[in-house]
Amino acid sequence: MQTSFIDGDLVYRQHIFDVPLDYTKPNAQTISVFAREVVDLARQHDELPWLVYFQGGPGFPSPRPDSRSGWLKRALQQYRVLLLDQRGTGNSTVISHQTLAHMSPAEQATYLGHFRADSIVRDAEIIREKLGVKQWATLGQSFGGFCSLTYLSFFPQSVSRAYITGGVPSLTRHADEVYQATYQRVQDKNEAFFAQFPAAQAQCQKIADYLQDNDVRLPNGQRFTVEQFQMIGINLGRSGANLPMYYLLEDAFVDANGQETLSYAFLNAMLAEQSYQTNPIYAILHESIYCQQSASNWSAHRVRNSFPSFNYQKGDTFYFTGEMVFPWMFDQFDCLKPLQKAANLLAERTDWADLYDVDALAKNTVPVACAVYAEDMYVEMQYSLETLKAIPNSKAWITNEYEHNGLRADGERILDKLIQMADGVANLP
Repeated sequence: MQTSFIDGDLVYRQHIFDVPLDYTKPNAQTISVFAREVVDLARQHDELPWLVYFQGGPGFPSPRPDSRSGWLKRALQQYRVLLLDQRGTGNSTVISHQTLAHMSPAEQATYLGHFRADSIVRDAEIIREKLGVKQWATLGQSFGGFCSLTYLSFFPQSVSRAYITGGVPSLTRHADEVYQATYQRVQDKNEAFFAQFPAAQAQCQKIADYLQDNDVRLPNGQRFTVEQFQMIGINLGRSGANLPMYYLLEDAFVDANGQETLSYAFLNAMLAEQSYQTNPIYAILHESIYCQQSASNWSAHRVRNSFPSFNYQKGDTFYFTGEMVFPWMFDQFDCLKPLQKAANLLAERTDWADLYDVDALAKNTVPVACAVYAEDMYVEMQYSLETLKAIPNSKAWITNEYEHNGLRADGERILDKLIQMADGVANLP
């Protein structure tokens, strides 16, 4: 199925593809995967090379562009771009508490097990073949970079260039090692935030104490807890987030008939931060992106015990957490509660397939250009460099100019630099 429209000087074509749910059973159940093609109106009939974009996450759809801007502006100078809604997201067959409600927990766990990077890149490969594309470039942001290396592992002959921003994973390290590093980075970001806004520490303690002493409800009726409040620290790893976050804290309380209480505006903003409600793949499968023949067993939850400063008690210094997911989320978040048993089954699963072929990557011939952010809160720089050292024809731009969301903040410049880097690798004798 294909539809199209024109907006300004861009042509948008919508594609829907049927793909196997389980690639070990290609003739059994199928799901739909949606992808949006974007091309310069003046060049829509030209034989342009393709670039497929892998979104960060996991569990979030591709961008919905409304203009020629950011990284897309640079890409459209030479590419026909495909924005892939990874399986389970956006206009692809959706994963939510609603769509899984008819399944038993065991059925849910089995079904969800097919929504990792190994299946995502196989979807992309089927789409490439159906579009009649010989090779295409990949652009992977964050988790999308993980997908890019999975693609290079499985289908290197299908990739002409690989551009990665903030998303070069360890190929072999267990989730526990990843979170040991991540907690330290999150602690560093906390200290930088509270150094910049000294008054915020007392305000955060005041909010946390209020939540411990009172039954506070979010607009959806869900009880709001200290643990949930700490999770907005995921924003600390994004450029330009600190000041808005401070302003949000500053206005947290309101006087209601002589009594100080958390304002509806603040609570509504807190609910808006809980994307786990609408995008449960992130909560359910986040730790599995590090799992190969091993279980996560709620890694971030276990490793947190090595960092007691994140377990707030009255009188303690307050620390936000980051992008970690925890088992208690499935007790507290309304839209995750129906998926609790399935999430536990997946956390205990030990037979996850390999996501990377280390031997194949060691023989890589595809130019790989990566933006590695020196102060990245989500992806450990040393692990990224360790990986790239093992992949021939890869090149890293190590920079502290940007946070993890550099592609969103200054995408045109970043992609331009990566394209130049990859061309340089390709032209090496």
